Parts: sequence; C-alpha cells; structure tokens
Amino acid sequence: MKKLFIFLTAALCGFSACKSVTPLSQQMVRSQMARCQDASYLDYREGTYKWNYTPGLELRAFLDVYEAYGGEDILAYVDNWYDTLIQEDGSIKGFKLTNFSTDHICPGKTLFYLYDKTGKEKYRKAMDTLMEQVRMQPRTSDGAFWHKAAYPYQVWLDGVYMAEPFYIEYVSRYFPEEERMEAYNDIVNEFVTGGLHTYDAATGLYRHAWDETRSMPWADPATGQSAHAWGRAMGWYCMALLDVLDYLPQECEGRAKLLEILNHICDTLPQYADPATGLWYQVLDQPGREGNYLESTCCAMFSYTYLKAVRMGYIGADKLDYAKKIYNALVKEFISTDAQGLISLTRCCEVGGLGGKQNRMGDYAYYLSEPIRDNDSKGTGPFIWASLEMERIK
Repeated sequence: MKKLFIFLTAALCGFSACKSVTPLSQQMVRSQMARCQDASYLDYREGTYKWNYTPGLELRAFLDVYEAYGGEDILAYVDNWYDTLIQEDGSIKGFKLTNFSTDHICPGKTLFYLYDKTGKEKYRKAMDTLMEQVRMQPRTSDGAFWHKAAYPYQVWLDGVYMAEPFYIEYVSRYFPEEERMEAYNDIVNEFVTGGLHTYDAATGLYRHAWDETRSMPWADPATGQSAHAWGRAMGWYCMALLDVLDYLPQECEGRAKLLEILNHICDTLPQYADPATGLWYQVLDQPGREGNYLESTCCAMFSYTYLKAVRMGYIGADKLDYAKKIYNALVKEFISTDAQGLISLTRCCEVGGLGGKQNRMGDYAYYLSEPIRDNDSKGTGPFIWASLEMERIK
C-alpha cells in the first residue's frame, strides 16, 4: 500500500494538528530500527562496524528525534555503534589519520551530543583524535582542505559538509576564546574558496568538485571544474552552511558572505526544479533531460535547507510556504509504506564520486549509472531533519 494516506496527512497538517498520528521523523527512525537490528546494519552495512560518514550522519538525526520526542532505546541504539568503534584511549577502530579523508571526520559530529549525555571520556578523546586530523589536513594553495589524501588538491562540495560542521562545533566548545576567530575565518574560507572554484556562472549552480592541478581526467583544463552540478553535492554544501551558521558568531565578518551564498542558492534552485512536482533531478543542471530522474537524497537535503533556513532567519520568511510545499511534495513523491507499516525513502542514489579506482568521469552518463536504492542513510538522515523542521511549525 504505497504512500498511505495517514502518513501524507501527518506531513500536510503538521504534528500539532494531528497529535494522534506519529510524526514522520519518528516513523522513519522506528522503521529503520525495525529493519536494522543494530546500527551496523544501517546503509546496507550488513552487520559490519565501519567508521564512516553514512551511519554517523543518520545516527545524528536519530539523536535529534530522541531530543525532540524521547525514547531511551534510540539513545542506546546510537551509543552502541559509537561505543563499539571507539576505544578507551579515544582511538577509533579502522580510522587512519594519514588517509586524511574528510569523510571520516563527519561521524564525529555526533560525539558532542553523546559525550554530553553519557559522560564517556573516550568520546571526548575521540573528538581530539579527529581534531588532530583537521589540524593536519593537507590543503590547496588557497587554504581549502583536500577531500582526502587519495584525491590530492581536490575540493569536493561533499567534503565541506564532512569536515566543517565538526570543526566549528569543536572550536566553539574547546578552543580558547582568543583563538576562535582565526578558526572561524578558516572555516569561512572553506566555503568561499570551494564556492569560488566550483561556481558555474552560466547556471548559478555549483559543480561537484574542483581540481587545482587540472590533472584529473574529469577536470576541465581551463577551470579545473567537474562537468556537472550534482544534486547531492549541492545538498551537502547547503547543509554545511546551515550547520556552520548555527555556530558562527555575528561579529565574524565572513558570516554575511555565507548568508549571501545560501540566499543565492535558495533563489536559484527553483529554476532547476521539475515543474510538475517542484523537486530536483539527480543531475541538477540537466532538468528534464532524457534519463535524468528525480532523486530523493538531494530533495530531502534541499527541503531541510529551506525549512531550517526560514526558521533561523537565514533566508526570508516569505519562503515558508514554498518550503512547506517542497516538503509535502517530497513525502508524496518518495515516501512509501510496506505491509508492516514501515515507511521508506525511495529512489536514493547510492553513491557519486569522481576519479578513484573506478575512474568515475563525472559526465552525465556516469551520474545516471550509479545504483538506486531505498533508505540510503544519505537520504534518511536529511529526511528526518526536514521532518523535524516541519513538525516544529505550529
């Protein structure tokens, strides 16, 4: 029974008006926990504990549902994954600092909350372990982080989300006050530099990545840019802006620049949406092109972006109705329900990258070739956040 009316009704009317209906944020968490006996099964890991951004991202969203609605079993579910992977000395199983993968910084974002709730000192030590990587991360000539050691001199929009939200929360909590502003400016530089090098003036969108050396097969010899604006890459960039703006002080000069970037994106995205649904395509800068498809992870990220940005005053309140419309379209288009009543987020692109062993060229055909699946963590996490934002609206 696809798209059961009760679930869509909950999204359309809001939790405050339908208190007998379980909010969609909770439904997604409970559905995922029912499908995955513990967090090592999230994102199709099949019981393998691996320190990676995908379960870390989704588990952080789980904690936000716990914070909003309670449920000690949710906290225990999240804590078990981190407790299994983090040793008493703060070392992390499978983590190798010299890989300099920004992907491996991202799961640390959850540790701040877990440390506050559990008081486990090994979580505090693990944060220090990850911050050591941030301090040592190789950079381009203008100061932006390499995506990872395997991708030298490359800035990917994905990587901005992977590193900067952890970086700024650590700075806000643990840096001496006199050192914070320099770090805040460094964080702003990541967005400005990454944005400068990936921006496509012809579309107003941002390309997936940039290679400073122009040596990668996917890089334009003149600009170093990859060929397309990929939906999820821009979704990562938007969510990173939201997270960083939450901590960036008003007196930081770069704050205005980040707000300018976010507002530009929110003004531009509707031009690339599907006219029938208002949602977005896998290859963002090719709307309606043959083979292109509406892709749920980027749509969840953009929905969350509009809803939270309005609530926080990062974009104008006049966009609230549009934000709600997008969320309702997201639910209608992508949320399905099985015979057991568990909900799923459908049509998630499994992965998207550039270069590497697979020699991913970043052309149009490449992005369409990647597998599509349900309940990918890169979609369920942002869907939970978007739902929580919708549920805040009274």
